Amino acid sequence: MTNPVEDMICVEADGLTLEIGVAPGAAALDGKLGPLIASAITAANKAAGQAHGAVTVVVDDDERVRALNKLWRGQDKPTNVLSFPSPDTQPGPERTLGDIAISYETAAREAEAEDKSFADHIAHLSVHGFLHLLGYDHESDADAEEMEGLEREILARIGVADPYVAHEAEG
Repeated sequence: MTNPVEDMICVEADGLTLEIGVAPGAAALDGKLGPLIASAITAANKAAGQAHGAVTVVVDDDERVRALNKLWRGQDKPTNVLSFPSPDTQPGPERTLGDIAISYETAAREAEAEDKSFADHIAHLSVHGFLHLLGYDHESDADAEEMEGLEREILARIGVADPYVAHEAEG
């Protein structure tokens, strides 16, 4: 994992410490990804109940995310977002909530295929990944409805259209 990170920001807000690294290829697509991701995760944290701790987000290419997906999930393919929640056993205020990895290449392809803006799709993936760190899941229909409902609420608060409308219309 030696890919350089062009844009690295650290944001502290409402009990969260966010460290966000954006690879050069992602920054070339949108130079404001760091602040966009920070805004989306901060909004998600407010809506989900104010978790406290540190979150690291890396936005990188398919190759790096594929390697993480293979190592941690046994799936040798890129994916749009991966979340790595930290164990609940960490004591104290310096708790790490976990890490999020987003593939900007997969996100860009999906945004184009779904006729969404790249920025809106990255905001959605950031919210989705963060909710996974908080324990939300979509393994059952009931869990998916709860998580997607919260995602819709959060994204509406930051001006992002409902990301599930097209999927529901398709079936």
